[in-house]
Amino acid sequence: MDSRPFYAPQETHNPLRWILPVTRALCIGTAPRSFLFGGVGLGAAVTALETATGRPLIWATAQYLAYAEPNSTLDIDVDPVVEGNTVTQARVMGHVGGREILTVNAALGARDEFSPRQFAEIPVVPSPREAEGVPLAYEEDADLHNRFEIRPIERLPGEDEGRARMWIRSREGEPLSAGLLAVIADYIPAAVTAALDLPVETLSLDNTLRLIRVQPTDWVLCDMQVFGIASGVMHGRMHLFSRDGLLLGTASQSGIVYGG
Repeated sequence: MDSRPFYAPQETHNPLRWILPVTRALCIGTAPRSFLFGGVGLGAAVTALETATGRPLIWATAQYLAYAEPNSTLDIDVDPVVEGNTVTQARVMGHVGGREILTVNAALGARDEFSPRQFAEIPVVPSPREAEGVPLAYEEDADLHNRFEIRPIERLPGEDEGRARMWIRSREGEPLSAGLLAVIADYIPAAVTAALDLPVETLSLDNTLRLIRVQPTDWVLCDMQVFGIASGVMHGRMHLFSRDGLLLGTASQSGIVYGG
Protein backbone atom coordinates (compact mmCIF):
# COMPACT_ATOMS: atom_id res chain seq x y z
CA MET A 1 0.00 0.00 0.00
CA ASP A 2 1.25 3.50 -0.86
CA SER A 3 1.85 5.35 2.41
CA ARG A 4 2.69 8.69 0.80
CA PRO A 5 0.41 11.64 1.56
CA PHE A 6 -2.08 12.19 -1.26
CA TYR A 7 -0.32 15.41 -2.36
CA ALA A 8 3.20 13.94 -2.28
CA PRO A 9 4.88 13.34 -5.66
CA GLN A 10 6.80 10.21 -6.58
CA GLU A 11 10.59 10.16 -6.73
CA THR A 12 12.43 9.30 -9.95
CA HIS A 13 16.02 8.30 -10.72
CA ASN A 14 16.80 12.03 -10.87
CA PRO A 15 16.85 13.51 -7.32
CA LEU A 16 15.61 16.84 -8.73
CA ARG A 17 12.77 15.38 -10.84
CA TRP A 18 9.47 14.21 -9.35
CA ILE A 19 6.16 13.13 -10.85
CA LEU A 20 2.59 13.47 -9.64
CA PRO A 21 -0.06 11.34 -11.39
CA VAL A 22 -3.13 13.58 -11.61
CA THR A 23 -6.06 11.46 -10.47
CA ARG A 24 -9.68 12.52 -10.15
CA ALA A 25 -9.24 12.51 -6.35
CA LEU A 26 -6.72 15.36 -6.68
CA CYS A 27 -8.99 17.47 -8.90
CA ILE A 28 -11.95 19.77 -8.52
CA GLY A 29 -14.76 20.63 -10.91
CA THR A 30 -16.82 18.36 -13.10
CA ALA A 31 -16.06 17.00 -16.57
CA PRO A 32 -15.20 18.41 -19.00
CA ARG A 33 -13.96 21.17 -16.68
CA SER A 34 -12.06 19.14 -14.09
CA PHE A 35 -8.49 20.02 -13.13
CA LEU A 36 -5.81 19.63 -10.47
CA PHE A 37 -6.55 21.63 -7.31
CA GLY A 38 -3.96 24.39 -7.18
CA GLY A 39 -3.12 23.75 -3.54
CA VAL A 40 -2.24 20.14 -4.38
CA GLY A 41 0.22 21.42 -6.98
CA LEU A 42 1.84 23.69 -4.40
CA GLY A 43 1.77 20.93 -1.78
CA ALA A 44 3.53 18.57 -4.18
CA ALA A 45 6.13 21.20 -5.02
CA VAL A 46 6.75 21.97 -1.33
CA THR A 47 7.17 18.27 -0.56
CA ALA A 48 9.65 17.86 -3.40
CA LEU A 49 11.54 20.99 -2.32
CA GLU A 50 11.86 19.88 1.31
CA THR A 51 13.02 16.40 0.33
CA ALA A 52 15.44 17.51 -2.38
CA THR A 53 17.08 20.21 -0.24
CA GLY A 54 16.84 18.46 3.12
CA ARG A 55 15.54 21.71 4.62
CA PRO A 56 12.15 22.76 6.01
CA LEU A 57 9.98 25.28 4.21
CA ILE A 58 10.09 28.97 5.16
CA TRP A 59 7.82 30.29 2.41
CA ALA A 60 6.64 29.30 -1.04
CA THR A 61 4.60 31.06 -3.68
CA ALA A 62 2.95 29.44 -6.69
CA GLN A 63 1.80 31.10 -9.88
CA TYR A 64 -0.86 29.03 -11.64
CA LEU A 65 -0.41 29.17 -15.40
CA ALA A 66 -2.53 26.37 -16.86
CA TYR A 67 -4.68 23.40 -15.89
CA ALA A 68 -3.50 19.84 -15.34
CA GLU A 69 -6.38 17.53 -16.23
CA PRO A 70 -7.22 14.11 -14.77
CA ASN A 71 -5.20 11.17 -16.12
CA SER A 72 -2.22 13.37 -16.94
CA THR A 73 1.17 13.39 -15.17
CA LEU A 74 2.63 16.52 -13.61
CA ASP A 75 6.44 16.60 -13.85
CA ILE A 76 8.03 18.58 -11.01
CA ASP A 77 11.55 19.91 -11.57
CA VAL A 78 13.40 21.31 -8.54
CA ASP A 79 16.12 23.93 -9.03
CA PRO A 80 18.09 24.80 -5.85
CA VAL A 81 19.27 28.16 -7.17
CA VAL A 82 21.26 29.39 -4.15
CA GLU A 83 22.31 27.16 -1.25
CA GLY A 84 23.55 29.11 1.74
CA ASN A 85 24.76 27.88 5.12
CA THR A 86 21.26 27.80 6.59
CA VAL A 87 18.86 28.88 3.82
CA THR A 88 18.25 27.58 0.30
CA GLN A 89 16.52 29.73 -2.31
CA ALA A 90 14.90 27.45 -4.86
CA ARG A 91 12.32 27.23 -7.60
CA VAL A 92 10.12 24.56 -9.12
CA MET A 93 8.59 24.22 -12.54
CA GLY A 94 5.60 21.92 -12.83
CA HIS A 95 4.66 20.88 -16.34
CA VAL A 96 2.62 18.34 -18.30
CA GLY A 97 4.66 17.49 -21.36
CA GLY A 98 5.85 20.83 -22.76
CA ARG A 99 3.03 22.82 -21.14
CA GLU A 100 3.95 24.69 -17.94
CA ILE A 101 1.27 24.34 -15.26
CA LEU A 102 2.75 26.19 -12.30
CA THR A 103 5.90 27.93 -11.20
CA VAL A 104 6.96 27.95 -7.55
CA ASN A 105 9.58 30.10 -5.83
CA ALA A 106 10.56 29.25 -2.27
CA ALA A 107 13.01 29.59 0.58
CA LEU A 108 13.87 26.70 2.87
CA GLY A 109 16.00 26.35 5.97
CA ALA A 110 16.16 26.96 9.70
CA ARG A 111 18.23 29.07 12.06
CA ASP A 112 18.68 29.17 15.83
CA GLU A 113 15.66 30.56 17.67
CA PHE A 114 15.77 34.29 18.33
CA SER A 115 13.08 35.77 20.58
CA PRO A 116 10.19 33.60 19.32
CA ARG A 117 6.84 35.40 19.62
CA GLN A 118 3.30 35.06 18.30
CA PHE A 119 1.36 38.27 17.74
CA ALA A 120 -1.62 36.98 15.73
CA GLU A 121 -4.25 35.55 18.07
CA ILE A 122 -6.76 32.85 17.31
CA PRO A 123 -10.28 34.31 17.20
CA VAL A 124 -12.91 33.19 19.69
CA VAL A 125 -15.00 30.71 17.71
CA PRO A 126 -17.09 27.60 18.35
CA SER A 127 -15.12 24.37 18.63
CA PRO A 128 -15.10 21.91 15.72
CA ARG A 129 -17.68 19.83 17.60
CA GLU A 130 -20.02 22.84 17.90
CA ALA A 131 -19.67 23.93 14.26
CA GLU A 132 -21.76 22.32 11.52
CA GLY A 133 -20.13 20.19 8.85
CA VAL A 134 -20.57 20.68 5.11
CA PRO A 135 -22.14 17.67 3.34
CA LEU A 136 -20.07 16.03 0.61
CA ALA A 137 -20.62 17.62 -2.77
CA TYR A 138 -19.67 14.55 -4.86
CA GLU A 139 -20.31 11.44 -2.81
CA GLU A 140 -20.13 9.06 -5.79
CA ASP A 141 -17.51 10.83 -7.92
CA ALA A 142 -15.12 11.83 -5.15
CA ASP A 143 -12.94 14.86 -5.85
CA LEU A 144 -10.31 16.66 -3.81
CA HIS A 145 -12.86 18.37 -1.55
CA ASN A 146 -14.06 15.01 -0.27
CA ARG A 147 -10.66 14.38 1.30
CA PHE A 148 -11.49 17.02 3.90
CA GLU A 149 -14.09 17.53 6.58
CA ILE A 150 -15.05 21.20 6.65
CA ARG A 151 -17.02 22.94 9.40
CA PRO A 152 -17.80 26.59 8.60
CA ILE A 153 -18.37 29.06 11.42
CA GLU A 154 -21.34 31.40 11.15
CA ARG A 155 -20.48 35.10 11.18
CA LEU A 156 -21.58 36.99 14.26
CA PRO A 157 -23.96 39.95 13.95
CA GLY A 158 -21.97 43.10 13.22
CA GLU A 159 -18.84 41.18 12.27
CA ASP A 160 -16.81 42.75 9.47
CA GLU A 161 -17.92 41.77 6.00
CA GLY A 162 -15.37 39.84 4.03
CA ARG A 163 -14.49 37.59 6.97
CA ALA A 164 -15.00 33.84 6.94
CA ARG A 165 -13.76 31.14 9.28
CA MET A 166 -13.87 27.38 9.15
CA TRP A 167 -12.38 24.32 10.79
CA ILE A 168 -10.88 21.78 8.41
CA ARG A 169 -9.22 18.38 8.83
CA SER A 170 -8.12 15.49 6.68
CA ARG A 171 -10.67 12.67 6.51
CA GLU A 172 -7.75 10.30 5.97
CA GLY A 173 -5.89 11.39 9.10
CA GLU A 174 -2.98 12.90 7.18
CA PRO A 175 -0.42 14.28 9.67
CA LEU A 176 0.17 18.01 9.47
CA SER A 177 3.02 19.09 7.21
CA ALA A 178 4.08 22.06 5.12
CA GLY A 179 2.61 20.27 2.10
CA LEU A 180 -0.78 19.74 3.74
CA LEU A 181 -0.91 23.38 4.88
CA ALA A 182 -0.20 24.42 1.28
CA VAL A 183 -3.25 22.45 0.17
CA ILE A 184 -5.47 23.94 2.89
CA ALA A 185 -4.24 27.46 2.11
CA ASP A 186 -5.83 27.23 -1.32
CA TYR A 187 -9.27 27.41 0.33
CA ILE A 188 -9.07 31.20 0.62
CA PRO A 189 -11.60 31.59 -2.25
CA ALA A 190 -14.21 29.97 0.02
CA ALA A 191 -14.34 33.32 1.80
CA VAL A 192 -15.58 35.05 -1.34
CA THR A 193 -18.91 33.25 -1.33
CA ALA A 194 -19.34 34.06 2.36
CA ALA A 195 -18.35 37.70 1.82
CA LEU A 196 -20.77 38.26 -1.06
CA ASP A 197 -23.51 35.90 0.12
CA LEU A 198 -23.67 34.78 -3.51
CA PRO A 199 -22.92 31.47 -5.26
CA VAL A 200 -19.71 32.44 -7.01
CA GLU A 201 -16.73 30.54 -8.39
CA THR A 202 -13.18 31.72 -7.83
CA LEU A 203 -10.17 30.43 -9.78
CA SER A 204 -6.81 30.94 -8.10
CA LEU A 205 -4.11 32.92 -9.85
CA ASP A 206 -1.52 32.32 -7.16
CA ASN A 207 -1.02 30.96 -3.67
CA THR A 208 1.60 32.02 -1.12
CA LEU A 209 2.26 30.16 2.14
CA ARG A 210 4.50 31.60 4.85
CA LEU A 211 5.19 28.86 7.37
CA ILE A 212 5.54 29.66 11.08
CA ARG A 213 5.68 26.13 12.45
CA VAL A 214 4.44 22.59 11.89
CA GLN A 215 2.62 21.61 15.06
CA PRO A 216 0.64 18.34 15.26
CA THR A 217 -3.09 19.05 15.30
CA ASP A 218 -6.16 17.29 13.99
CA TRP A 219 -8.26 20.37 13.17
CA VAL A 220 -6.90 23.54 11.55
CA LEU A 221 -8.78 26.82 11.95
CA CYS A 222 -8.75 28.90 8.76
CA ASP A 223 -9.32 32.58 9.59
CA MET A 224 -9.92 34.23 6.20
CA GLN A 225 -10.29 37.83 5.09
CA VAL A 226 -11.25 39.06 1.62
CA PHE A 227 -9.63 42.48 1.29
CA GLY A 228 -11.46 43.53 -1.83
CA ILE A 229 -12.89 42.55 -5.21
CA ALA A 230 -12.37 44.73 -8.28
CA SER A 231 -12.22 44.18 -12.04
CA GLY A 232 -13.37 40.62 -11.49
CA VAL A 233 -10.44 39.75 -9.22
CA MET A 234 -10.39 39.08 -5.46
CA HIS A 235 -7.49 39.51 -3.03
CA GLY A 236 -7.46 37.82 0.35
CA ARG A 237 -5.51 36.13 3.09
CA MET A 238 -5.75 33.29 5.59
CA HIS A 239 -4.25 32.71 9.03
CA LEU A 240 -3.95 29.00 9.91
CA PHE A 241 -4.16 28.05 13.59
CA SER A 242 -3.86 24.75 15.42
CA ARG A 243 -6.78 23.69 17.57
CA ASP A 244 -5.01 25.06 20.67
CA GLY A 245 -4.29 28.48 19.14
CA LEU A 246 -0.76 28.22 17.74
CA LEU A 247 -0.22 30.14 14.52
CA LEU A 248 0.92 27.59 11.94
CA GLY A 249 1.23 29.89 8.94
CA THR A 250 -0.30 32.67 6.93
CA ALA A 251 -1.33 32.61 3.29
CA SER A 252 -2.39 35.11 0.63
CA GLN A 253 -4.02 34.74 -2.75
CA SER A 254 -5.63 36.45 -5.72
CA GLY A 255 -8.29 34.86 -7.87
CA ILE A 256 -10.66 35.48 -10.77
CA VAL A 257 -14.29 35.68 -9.61
CA TYR A 258 -17.12 34.34 -11.76
CA GLY A 259 -20.83 34.72 -11.12
CA GLY A 260 -22.69 31.59 -10.11
